[in-house]
Amino acid sequence: MSQYYNGKRTRNLFDPKSAIPFKLSRTKIDLFLSCPRCFYLDRRLGVGQPPGFPFSLNSAVDTLLKKEFDVYRKNQIAHPLMKVFGIDAIPFQHENLEEWRDALRKGISYFHKPTNFTVTGAIDDVWMTPEGELLIVDYKSTSKKEEVNLDAEWQITYKKQMELYQWLFRRNEFRVSETGYFVYCNGLSDKETFANKLEFDIKIIPYKGNDAWVESTLIDARKCLDADTIPRASPDCDFCRYCKLVKEVELDKVVKQC
Repeated sequence: MSQYYNGKRTRNLFDPKSAIPFKLSRTKIDLFLSCPRCFYLDRRLGVGQPPGFPFSLNSAVDTLLKKEFDVYRKNQIAHPLMKVFGIDAIPFQHENLEEWRDALRKGISYFHKPTNFTVTGAIDDVWMTPEGELLIVDYKSTSKKEEVNLDAEWQITYKKQMELYQWLFRRNEFRVSETGYFVYCNGLSDKETFANKLEFDIKIIPYKGNDAWVESTLIDARKCLDADTIPRASPDCDFCRYCKLVKEVELDKVVKQC
């Protein structure tokens, strides 16, 4: 576990001089892509962004989906949703599946020698075609009136997530299809009564991934952590804009008091 001193993390930090492989999770790669400055402050200096609130309802949906697909996995038959959406596959059965799903047990990992990173990610599910090709699957849940899709600009993080998982499985010598699937559950809010249950419209959305960005991103992330200077803030980073505004307001207040 991480240890803290005066609010700063003191363990699991990147040390440029260390020969020990450094664990880099999928979420931290997302952070680097979003804002190298926040990434550097977190992984190198131990000052992370405040944690977000847990999405307990989303987690419950994920857990129930895993249990349901595991029933079909055990019997090695297709889930009815696969037939509805024309997907010729069955849930993939493997002895390491529970480890791959568990972020605390590092999920699925790969040692990337050029950067000395052990890259990790925790998947939701994997399906397999009759030809033995793996389909990476991610569960998503929301509640909105519009039909769910992957068209929003912020959903690029979902696509990057899928592509990194595909990259990890390929590096672990699995045959992986370019096409992955999002099992998207949309909670229905137009019912007459709640009646102690929440109903969902479930849609399986295919996505053709391209993991070509992963190698260069890992190299860039290593260069970022190796540097002795803190990177500039990303112009799109809400957290950095907030910190900058707080400093400006505090400075203005001090000046007025002088």
